Amino acid sequence: MTLRTKLVLAQVPLLAALVLVGVVGSWIAAELGRAAQEILRENYRSVLAAQRMIDSVAEMDSASLFCVAGASDRGEAQIAAARQRFESELRVQEGNVTEPGEGDATRALRVAWQHCGAALDSFVALGTQAQQRAAYFADIQPAIEAVRAQAETVLALNQDAMVRKSDVAQRAAERLNTLLVAAAVLGCLIGVLSSGSLTARLLRPLGVLSQAARRLGEGDSAARAQVSGRDEIAAVAAEFNTMAERLERYRQSTLGELLAAHRSSQAVIDSLTDPVVVLGTEGEILHMNAAADLLFELRAEDGLPGANAGLRGVLERVRSHVFAGKGPYLPKSLDEAVRAPSREGERRYLPRGTPVYSEQGAVIGASIVLQDVTRLLSLEEMRNDLVAGVAHELRTPLTSLRMAIHLLYEHAAGPLSDKQADLLVAAREDCERLQDIVEELLDVSRIQGGKLVLNPEPAEVEDLVRHAADVHRSDAELHGVELHVEVLPGIGEVRVDPERIALVFANLIHNAIRHSPRGGRVWLRARPEASGVCFEVADQGPGVPRELRQAIFEKYFQVPGAPPGGAGLGLFIAREIVRAHGGDIGVDDAAGGGAAFWFRVPRAGAAA
Repeated sequence: MTLRTKLVLAQVPLLAALVLVGVVGSWIAAELGRAAQEILRENYRSVLAAQRMIDSVAEMDSASLFCVAGASDRGEAQIAAARQRFESELRVQEGNVTEPGEGDATRALRVAWQHCGAALDSFVALGTQAQQRAAYFADIQPAIEAVRAQAETVLALNQDAMVRKSDVAQRAAERLNTLLVAAAVLGCLIGVLSSGSLTARLLRPLGVLSQAARRLGEGDSAARAQVSGRDEIAAVAAEFNTMAERLERYRQSTLGELLAAHRSSQAVIDSLTDPVVVLGTEGEILHMNAAADLLFELRAEDGLPGANAGLRGVLERVRSHVFAGKGPYLPKSLDEAVRAPSREGERRYLPRGTPVYSEQGAVIGASIVLQDVTRLLSLEEMRNDLVAGVAHELRTPLTSLRMAIHLLYEHAAGPLSDKQADLLVAAREDCERLQDIVEELLDVSRIQGGKLVLNPEPAEVEDLVRHAADVHRSDAELHGVELHVEVLPGIGEVRVDPERIALVFANLIHNAIRHSPRGGRVWLRARPEASGVCFEVADQGPGVPRELRQAIFEKYFQVPGAPPGGAGLGLFIAREIVRAHGGDIGVDDAAGGGAAFWFRVPRAGAAA
């Protein structure tokens, strides 16, 4: 039998007690409800009818006085309405006779009412006011008083019955409440005692297991948990005994084997050519390999203060990231490489951090690997210089080629056939695309060389967005895409370099148009935020997968499956321009599908 089944069975007595209390309570509630329903059914309706008949008699008396006072029309109408209500309530009373003597009183009420009705008919038929006055005091008033007296008799009978039945119900409720309390106490007592006894028997093996674990923790490697059975506790005890046996064998192993294993692991770490440093929670050096000792001359007893300022700063940044619970630290680009002197000259190292966990899962250290990227950065600089030089050299022949194609297309060298004109148009488009690539390469060269110069000035947000839309509207129409501007008036100004921000808009809008289907839409938006203004370019294209949303802003990166035609530099240039303005850039999912590229820049007058 499993532990779950035993636990369920241990709760059965308590459940049975709860069921007993529920059944008794339900029966008591039904009995009380029946008593209340009996009062309402047998007496309350008669009380209500008698009271309404008394009110109707009072209205007939008042209406008769109206006739005596000369308002015959009003009085007769009121008498007729009151008689109709009285008759209706009298029928209800005649159909609800339930108490001893109530039948005789009801019949007497009917007789008095018939006499009163005849008197009222005679009263209404009299022609003069004097005759009606005499008839009121002689016939009407006595007849009405007789009816009222009989109605009050019926009312008193039912009221007395209600009081009597209410007292009976109250006494019954008290008895039933006593019965419910007794049943609840008895049931809970039996259930708790039974469940407690069963649970104690069920948990007794846990005590044995706990005692064995305590002995093992105190150093008694021979401690074992003797638990019989086939449930989960017995299985845990068996696993505990197995663990105790393995622990005993482990403790009997030689110290030499442990030292050999330690030396082996140390040799593996020392064989790494990249420096490795393990830092503790307080920044102390827990471990480092030979490469770290040789290159940086670090000493564990000196700690981080013994390192140079640049290296110390990056180690502290990685350590703070890891101990903040953010997981491994991975650099976003080679720009995070830190300069550090070594015996071989100045080197560039890219940090990577990994948490070191304890057996309980807590972070107790940060293992930091400093990858030597000096050669990679040198090659990167050489490639950038080469690309910049090639791009610069291409500008002059490309300009001449564009001019020659333009002159040919304008028939400067003679007439052209339609086929020749089409070829020249295609060649001109290729030249334009090649010119854009050359300009992007030159922009990248300026950015990486630190030659990106900004001329910031206050600019209206609405003017920036509408100008960007006007510049690219013809390109959008050529691709069958609609451009929509959504800017609230009065957003204010931002402090930017208009030409550079226009280049950011150009890259984002060009991508949006290129990835939107024919007949789609591209939205240009701007909205104010706490510290600046957020601009957005949203399209209806396929969107950008989440795993690529950081990589698309790197150089030469293109989304797999994207339409051809670019060098993968536009978003990199846009990111660097926005960062130079003190802002940030990103991409989210657009409402209804597609991608929504956004960038933020500070307001005019805000600190960058």
